[in-house]
Amino acid sequence: MKKIILSSLIMSIVSVLFLSGKAFADRRSYVWTYEYQTMPKGHAEIEYYLTEEQKNIEKAKPSAWKHWVELEYGLTDHWDISMYQQFKQSNTDSSNTFEYDGFKIRTRYRILEKDKLPLDTLLYLEYIRNDNLEKPNVLEGKVILAKDIGNFNLAYNQILKQELDSGGKTEHEYAAGVCYTFMPQFKFGLETKGNFTDSKYYVGPTISWAAKKFWVSVGAVGGLNKRSDDLQTRLIIGIPF
Repeated sequence: MKKIILSSLIMSIVSVLFLSGKAFADRRSYVWTYEYQTMPKGHAEIEYYLTEEQKNIEKAKPSAWKHWVELEYGLTDHWDISMYQQFKQSNTDSSNTFEYDGFKIRTRYRILEKDKLPLDTLLYLEYIRNDNLEKPNVLEGKVILAKDIGNFNLAYNQILKQELDSGGKTEHEYAAGVCYTFMPQFKFGLETKGNFTDSKYYVGPTISWAAKKFWVSVGAVGGLNKRSDDLQTRLIIGIPF
């Protein structure tokens, strides 16, 4: 059953790939940090996320993989909405599992137009519902600040997560990146992210490449202290249609 689910997921992505058009609708320069951009009005895109979290790089196991499929749509040129379906895969010495992990609903709104403010500003709101109904719902908000300077892009995300139950945990996080566009198809950058509440911090490189029908962004970050995972990697494939 696990193989059937994973095969169906891959086939769906491949099918959309060969039916899609331009690949720059919501192309990501980073894999954890959001930029000042939304889907254009009336346009849609499917994105596949593959995230690996390796707590101890010296051991092949245990490790955790997250598979997300996102469908996003531009309501206006400044406002979009999307829905994620989440799956998780865990590899331990005793078992390997692949299962459904809930869904997320996300919306973004761009304030004004580019370069109208000292820092381009975008607001982000996300509702997270875990498959385990005993776990609380989570509301996540982000203030996204960005600036293009020549071929350089700088972006910073201030993040707040709140569990929606009495006495629920509040988490303060950040993500930030700087990248350079060598050509329209290729970008290279450096990204950092962290959780101030749990004192976990990471930094590492990111590469973004775009073809005619799809784009791909890949990043890896290493933990900067003992509380952090040794390594996290993420792949995002975007397919406009």
